Order: sequence, then C-alpha cells, then structure tokens
Amino acid sequence: MSDLPLLRTENVVRAYGSLFAVNGVDFAVREGELRSIIGPNGAGKTTFFRLISGEVRPTSGRIWFRDREITGMPQHAVARLGVAKSYQITSIFPRLTVLENVRVAAQGAVRAYDFWRRADRLTDPRVRAEELLATVGLSARATQLAAELSHGEKRHLELAIALSGDPVLLLLDEPTAGMSPEETDETMVLIRQLAKGRTIVLVEHKMKLVMNVSDRITVLHQGQVLADGTPDEIRANEVVQRTYLGASV
Repeated sequence: MSDLPLLRTENVVRAYGSLFAVNGVDFAVREGELRSIIGPNGAGKTTFFRLISGEVRPTSGRIWFRDREITGMPQHAVARLGVAKSYQITSIFPRLTVLENVRVAAQGAVRAYDFWRRADRLTDPRVRAEELLATVGLSARATQLAAELSHGEKRHLELAIALSGDPVLLLLDEPTAGMSPEETDETMVLIRQLAKGRTIVLVEHKMKLVMNVSDRITVLHQGQVLADGTPDEIRANEVVQRTYLGASV
C-alpha cells in the first residue's frame, strides 16, 4: 500500500441553495486501501460519492485523482481515468442475460473495434465478461435473464459490471443493502478479495462489517468530517459514539 494519496479532496462543498449537503470535506485515500465512509442518514455520504465520480459538480473546493485535478470533470471522463461506481439501487438490464449485461459493459471499455461486427462475436469483451462472472461467482448463471437472479446475485452482477473497465478505484454505495445475513457475508468476502488488487471506498451502514473489513474509516455528520481513523480509533472515539455508533459496535 502506497503512502501517496490516490484520491484526495480539498475543502469540497456541495450546496443546494442554503442547504450544504457536503460542507468543506478534506479526504485522502491511499492506493491499495479499503476505506469505509459511515454516518447517519443525511450525512452527505452519497453526495460525496457523486462528487468524486463526476455525477455532480462541487460548489467549491478541488478534487484530485492520481495527482490530476478532476474537479468538475464529467462522469464519463472520470470513469476513463479508472474510477468506477456501484449504486444503492441495483442498475442492470433485467431482460438481458447475466453474460450479456457484463459483455455490454465490457464492450464500452473497448477503445476501438469493428462497428459493423455482431456484438456476440466480439471475442475480447465476451472473454472479459466470462472472467468477471467467475470473479463474482455467477458463471453458473451466465445464460439466465438478469431479472431471475436473487437480490444478492443482482448486486454481484452489478459489481461485475463496475469491474468491466478494470478500475483503479472502486466506489461502492451500500453494497449489502437489502441483503440477507448470508448474502451479506458472501458479499463482504468478495469485497475483501477485490481489495487485493485495487483501491476501494465504500459506504455501508452495517457497522460490524465495516469494522471488520476497513483499513480506515471516515465518519461524516451534517456534511462534514466528524472523525477519521482506524476501526479501533473510531470505535473508541467518544464523539463518534455519542453522535452515531452508540451500541451498534
């Protein structure tokens, strides 16, 4: 793990009129780190993710990725630099097969190919899609319609789609939302495996899981950083306990 930040923000603000969803956030993630962002509902976690990924422009402040300023850069350009994001609400093509969902995403990551060639004969995207399905444990479901998957399997399919461009930084917004305990355990094992080859930042409300998988944790409250530290430091932080954690850890 490098000591140099892969991603950093400086005094980032996102205001909607007089409401500050994100208010002066300084944040830095080292390459190879698994970082969690926690906080109560309305703390600004999802808005902050949207600022990093280019979905939303900051009102003020600056954002860097790999020492390149990406402040205000559109989402597709940020993605091309190596940043991928999954969403709270599963976003897949339900009427396509599992393999087709990932193949379409893999085709999008190809810089140049024969426009007139049949999509199912594009060898590289198909091979890449098959590899990704194996990574997330969905090879046996490849020919099923995506709509037929369980909730947990759909979330894993979305992970495969996010990985299709071989991102350097993977942003996961509540990856275990709505999952059963068994599905949650499987997903967190998968996230640990994925973290061996890339940097991951995740938003998650299941505190025991956050404490078990994170290298560091950032706590947001009312759009600002309340605390930042290792899981042990966050667990012992009295301000965080009073404001958010309580008996949940």
